[in-house]
Amino acid sequence: MKLTGAQIILECLLEQGVDTVFGYPGGSVLNLYDAIYEYRDRIRHVLTAHEQGAAHAADGYARATGKTGVCIATSGPGATNLVTGIATAHMDSIPIVAITGNVPVSSLGLDSFQEVDITGITMPITKYNFIIKDIADLADTIRRAFEIANTGRPGPVLVDIPKDITANTYEYTRREIVKPDNYSGLAADAEYEQVAELIRSAKKPFLYTGGGIISSGADQAMKKFAELVDAPVSSSLMGQGGFDNTDPRYVGMLGMHGTVASSKAVSECDLFIGIGTRFSDRVIGDIVSFAPKAKIVHIDIDPAEVNKNIKVDYQLIGDVRYVLDHLNLMLEQQSHSDWMDRIKEWKKEFPLHVAEEYGELVTPQYVLETLDELTGGDAIITTEVGQHQMWAAQYYDFKAPRHFISSGGLGTMGYGLGASLGAQVGRPDKQVINVAGDGSFHMNCNELVTAYKHNIPIIELLFNNNVLGMVRQWQRLFYGKRFSQTTLDRNTDYMKLAEAYHIPAYRITKKEEVRDVLQKALAHDTPVFVECVIDQDINVLPMVPAGAAIDKPILDIKIDDE
Repeated sequence: MKLTGAQIILECLLEQGVDTVFGYPGGSVLNLYDAIYEYRDRIRHVLTAHEQGAAHAADGYARATGKTGVCIATSGPGATNLVTGIATAHMDSIPIVAITGNVPVSSLGLDSFQEVDITGITMPITKYNFIIKDIADLADTIRRAFEIANTGRPGPVLVDIPKDITANTYEYTRREIVKPDNYSGLAADAEYEQVAELIRSAKKPFLYTGGGIISSGADQAMKKFAELVDAPVSSSLMGQGGFDNTDPRYVGMLGMHGTVASSKAVSECDLFIGIGTRFSDRVIGDIVSFAPKAKIVHIDIDPAEVNKNIKVDYQLIGDVRYVLDHLNLMLEQQSHSDWMDRIKEWKKEFPLHVAEEYGELVTPQYVLETLDELTGGDAIITTEVGQHQMWAAQYYDFKAPRHFISSGGLGTMGYGLGASLGAQVGRPDKQVINVAGDGSFHMNCNELVTAYKHNIPIIELLFNNNVLGMVRQWQRLFYGKRFSQTTLDRNTDYMKLAEAYHIPAYRITKKEEVRDVLQKALAHDTPVFVECVIDQDINVLPMVPAGAAIDKPILDIKIDDE
């Protein structure tokens, strides 16, 4: 049947199982938005306040559901406003398809109104991108975009479509989508045998999980693997929930703000297995002193990550779930009781804590632990970027994958609110809470209007310390306590701001108010805003300075009168 290019786009989205798109209309996508009106009973469109919010929402939707997120923007500034969201997805390997409009094909390259070379701009931050100049290529290009976004290591793909392509007509034939083989068996049998033998001979094995556990759906295979190997498990920020945080084997995050127990275990282990992780600089610290007594094994789907940041001894390339399933069939039950007892002692000796001098003042630890208790650890937690992000990862116990959603690699302030909207739309059965700092919140606070307009019942939990807390912490430690531009003094009345968006709001100033306010917020079936006032000098600890050995963390920061 003959359809317009705009209709073909939406038919292709339906082929892919897309039920929701996030976006903002404009001149170059008017034909597409006209078709969205026609298809409104089959594809939900969520109008955000800003295109960056649409990209973050598509990203949050993808992380929460495991599906591909889709966002739409017009040409020029609409397209460039997606860039930060696309880069965020790229750094964290999140499958999204960004569809942008452009000027007609005949006007390309003429500096036409709202023309921009968005494929050139996004080339370094996408797995692939396309500009379509012939409607005959449209349907297959959309299909290819989804295939690329989800094959191998996931990531964002951009499709730029000139306005006349969406207006022209062409023959469309529906196609059934076949899920591609996700690079499952690239490692050789001999390589599996080598790793299995290493595991059998190890006395102090250590397992480190990343976001690949979640994207491959390998959490159950990972649990079985940890039990077979009889080893402690640590996770990256992106790996939170890939292994149950309440499991006795779990020792906490590793790296700059990881636990002391995890850093001591890495320093003493004789076998380190990194699974679905890219060995970020925030994790390994000083390369020379990282896992100095261990053979290092890297399991990952992307061969480009092997030996990129740290030299490894053995590698298994393939989809993480496939690799772990294969190893689980090969391995016999291992036993390392002395090693596991030592791990237990370290966990008891070096627990995470907030200094006791805060007394009855509100601390992030208490708020997040209370939230964990009230939600049964089953809420989806999104975050902005900063101290609050680390506190959320440290003090909320993530028991399952796709419950912690945060910008890891790019560290995007302003990410969390948009991501929470996408997560809540994708998982309406879950309570979604965005944990924010006042610095990050101000960047994209306009997305509160999206929550209200579409009645998306997220909770915005704002830790207000009137500073850019993480930057201030670095200034205290490494810049002579010169707090240049990190004391905000904006005097925002958050209760009035929430009221302006017609959103119920609560304020916490004392410890005794925490439980009651959180219970009230959780009882709402509408968006809710909670401001939690905390001291500006509560720090994220432990902390390993950039490039330092991870076994030498800072455990206390003295706060003098300043």
